[in-house]
Amino acid sequence: MKKFICLGAMLCLGLSNNLFAQNIKSINVLVNKPTVKVSPTMWGIFFEDINFAADGGLYAELVKNRSFEFSKPLMGWKEIKGEGGNGTTLIINRGEANANNPRFARITVIGNNGYYGLDNEGFRGMGIQKDKQYNFSVFARKGSGNVKMKLRLLSADGKEIGTAALQAFTNKWAKYEVPFIATATDAKAHLAVEFSGGGVLDIDMVSLFPKDTWKNRPNGLRADLAQLLADMKPGFVRFPGGCIVEGRDLANRYQWKKTVGKVEDRELIINRWNTEFSYRSTPDYFQSYGLGFFEYFQLAEDIGAEPLPILNCGMACQYNSAEVAPLDHLDPFIQDALDLVEFANGPVTSKWGKLRASMGHPAPFNLKMMGVGNEQWDVQYLDRYKLFAKALNAKYPAIKLITSSGPSPAGDKFEFLQKELRAQKANFLDEHYYQSPDWFFQNASRYDNYDRNSSKIFAGEYAAHVKEPNNPKEAEGRNAWLSALAEAAFMTGLERNADVVQMASYAPLLAHVEAWQWRPDMIWFDNLRAVGTPNYYVQKLFANNKGTDVVPTLMDGNILAGKDSLYASSTIDKNKKLVIVKLINVSGKRVQVKLNQEGKELGPIQSWTELSSANDLDINTLDNPKNIFPVEKNVKLLSTNTPLELKPKSVNVFKFQYM
Repeated sequence: MKKFICLGAMLCLGLSNNLFAQNIKSINVLVNKPTVKVSPTMWGIFFEDINFAADGGLYAELVKNRSFEFSKPLMGWKEIKGEGGNGTTLIINRGEANANNPRFARITVIGNNGYYGLDNEGFRGMGIQKDKQYNFSVFARKGSGNVKMKLRLLSADGKEIGTAALQAFTNKWAKYEVPFIATATDAKAHLAVEFSGGGVLDIDMVSLFPKDTWKNRPNGLRADLAQLLADMKPGFVRFPGGCIVEGRDLANRYQWKKTVGKVEDRELIINRWNTEFSYRSTPDYFQSYGLGFFEYFQLAEDIGAEPLPILNCGMACQYNSAEVAPLDHLDPFIQDALDLVEFANGPVTSKWGKLRASMGHPAPFNLKMMGVGNEQWDVQYLDRYKLFAKALNAKYPAIKLITSSGPSPAGDKFEFLQKELRAQKANFLDEHYYQSPDWFFQNASRYDNYDRNSSKIFAGEYAAHVKEPNNPKEAEGRNAWLSALAEAAFMTGLERNADVVQMASYAPLLAHVEAWQWRPDMIWFDNLRAVGTPNYYVQKLFANNKGTDVVPTLMDGNILAGKDSLYASSTIDKNKKLVIVKLINVSGKRVQVKLNQEGKELGPIQSWTELSSANDLDINTLDNPKNIFPVEKNVKLLSTNTPLELKPKSVNVFKFQYM
């Protein structure tokens, strides 16, 4: 005999029993009929260096253009003089003598009076916190005289909020370091590097980091941003993009080998988002590669996620130059992919495994998958993918390959690659959708009829775009609640089809409030604060409540994918003995539901997490970060045989124990 347990809270008192019953939606969760496994990598994060996500964001360096390698060598710096001091700065290019970092600044201090120096503005200022330690470092070489260096952190209004000094430089390049404590908090501080004493001093790699970084690693990642990522418990980290992988042309493409090894030997390049959008131009946007492939692998390991690197396939962005490397010149691109597997997984006796070990990680990173190209399309992509697949499958058959489905979720480009790559038995097809909320609501059943025995799907980039009212200049709107609600509805369809869709990630991930090129974005930040958007909390709810197996969720015998404005998916966690039900009400009215758990004896409801807002355009801001925030309902007030009431426009996650 089947056992039904109805859980909820008695509401709408005073209604007749008949009328009350007529308004209740009965939903059956077939706990004893698991359908498919949920991949541990189901919900992940997509990182791309857009919107100052790396330099000026996750990478905690506070000095902009620290090695004078920007197109304008002194961009971010200005000359300063005080107390009658004088001097000059000369930028010297060493060329092939130090090809990856050729420039340095030669400081000449004229006379013994006062000081001469350089002031660095940081990334829209420097975020400095009172009583926190900051570590300054510089590569320096004495030319003549006895030049002394004084460091002063200055607040936005010019007050000194930290100071330190260095001296006794030698005539050979060496790294000099000094820590100091800040005496005040300021989001717009700047750093003055003052020279005195008369003479010549060469400087390079002028750097300032907070001591408190992620995992307390020297010169590491910004702790609050990394923690937000860790809190999501993502199954994978996709890096480094995105269109960054492609570059505007092949010369500007991302090359992972330039991002590993000693930081001072990594070759800076211009960021391809520097001039992509004329109305959001950021001429000071470059890639220092202080956050490189080693750091990406390390971050993934830190937060318990699988690394998913994406490599250039010999094609630049087809929306920009559309350059391609000839097929008979593709070997260096393919070798980069083979060498990356060795860097991640190879023994310390191998060339690239030895480099990984020298960077502090002798153990392998256990790379299991890799993307070939980002968002390419047409026959030119297919031809190049085949060559990559042949080489990688021959040497590393266990590595799963992610392939492009083009830039759109439908159309000729999409259909061509879907057909051809399935014929090639590609492991994963990467589908992207930047669409309206309506598209997401309407496509919650997108994967219900996909071929279960063909290539798997990676929903690699998606976000619901809400147009911003009264602002036609901006292409897209902000992270409004409506977008998050639509994504939640769509994600129930991804989860329900977890045998087909085995990875999914919102995009983009990070955005500086004063230096963004694209929106919406999942996490916004300034120099001191960070805020999770409603979209972030939707992603977190799904990723933190994944389960191990999908179980059917039915109303009137049918799946819930928009009927009566309801969307649903359910899983069980066999390890924790939990039933996890996700119910999304997208209507503007309250809805009463009864959850009937079939086939298993259940305990009482353990938790009910609710995310909701009455206004479609509500957002979270740095000043009001919890405007839309998950609420834990008081389940102690709930009893059996009573219905649950879902708020209008709400995302709900229920957990039940089962035997």
